[in-house]
Amino acid sequence: MRLVVTGFLIAVGVALFLSLQFTAKATTYRNIEASPFLLERVASNDWLLIDVRSPEEYADGHIPGAINMPHKSIDEYISELQEYKDKPIILYCRSGRRAKLAMKVLQEQDFTDVMHLEGDILGWNEAGYAVEKM
Repeated sequence: MRLVVTGFLIAVGVALFLSLQFTAKATTYRNIEASPFLLERVASNDWLLIDVRSPEEYADGHIPGAINMPHKSIDEYISELQEYKDKPIILYCRSGRRAKLAMKVLQEQDFTDVMHLEGDILGWNEAGYAVEKM
């Protein structure tokens, strides 16, 4: 009897472990460096660059080619982003916190190639790259 109970508990444990492995979504944060190459990829529509700061911050200065989708409402843009589900999407904010929150939302919606712009807009400005103002 003890052997049957032990076998049953092992089987349940293995089944539980496997079910968690298949349902858990990994949240990894890949970074990409600021560079002129990034602008080329965005300009050719190969990559999507999203500024997740507020509309006011975006208007004060954003990376050329970036679109504004504030992090607090990024989930409202999911249907508009469907064509980029398997294409590179790069997110940035001022210092990284909001971009990582938005990354998590997109990854939970099965976007497969979401990256964070290393240094965000502060790093972009420090490197001396151009910004657009509205």
